Amino acid sequence: MRPPRNAPAPPRAAAGRAAPWTGMVPVEDTALAVADTGGPGVPVVYLNGQFASRGRWRRVVAELGPGFRHITYDERGRGRRSGRSSDCSFEAAVLDVDAVLDARGVRRPLLVGWAYGASVAAHWAGRNPAQALGAVMVDGAHPRDWLAADAEARLRRRLGRLRPFMPLLRPAGLVPRMSAAQMARGGAEVGRVALGLGPVLDGIAVPARYVVASGARSDEEAVRGGLRRAVERNPNLAVSAEVAASGGAVLRRGAPAVADAVREVAALAARRRGGLG
Repeated sequence: MRPPRNAPAPPRAAAGRAAPWTGMVPVEDTALAVADTGGPGVPVVYLNGQFASRGRWRRVVAELGPGFRHITYDERGRGRRSGRSSDCSFEAAVLDVDAVLDARGVRRPLLVGWAYGASVAAHWAGRNPAQALGAVMVDGAHPRDWLAADAEARLRRRLGRLRPFMPLLRPAGLVPRMSAAQMARGGAEVGRVALGLGPVLDGIAVPARYVVASGARSDEEAVRGGLRRAVERNPNLAVSAEVAASGGAVLRRGAPAVADAVREVAALAARRRGGLG
């Protein structure tokens, strides 16, 4: 499909001035809705939950304030404006981080991801140690095995029951503009990503902190065990805080904790660079 007709993202030289900007960033067969507050602070790139939109970050952004440069965007087919795509895979989500960074002229980002976005942050930071300042993973990027053999089929059945209501929910951005098949494939893919996270976390060479949601998970013991082993293996990883909430509530109730984790990672990155950050 053709990208939506919107003001193009500025080239690298112009983006380097870090002026506030909102618009569309073309990528492959689609375009992503991006907002950049600009400013001279550390650039923080926020990565959403699998079917969520960038509005979930407003409390964290407010907690951090104008001392940071905040870049939020909606992934392919999510939110109200990002375009549909034939490829809504996890790998596409990781590569789209580069598209947003290039469009905004950002070379050293601090990534903050929630749930699905936490795994995107972990993968991108692991692949780009020279570019990443660090990462904060919120209620996600937990190495564990929960994928059932029939996961995709079960998700298709559940989504089939919801299909009549989706046209009513999509205009408000409450469900993604993706097909039921894409959503089912994506849901099953999350399980495969979680299963393979161990080596990814072992390879992260920049400061990374977890904000752990607790109190409402049936698999909490398994999550804690997998995370504890990952932290023990890699000294770059640590748990910054625990928040008594899960799902979307962790970004509401835990916004101060997430903001503190961002400040912690930014300070660690600055010290590693000799105080020049």
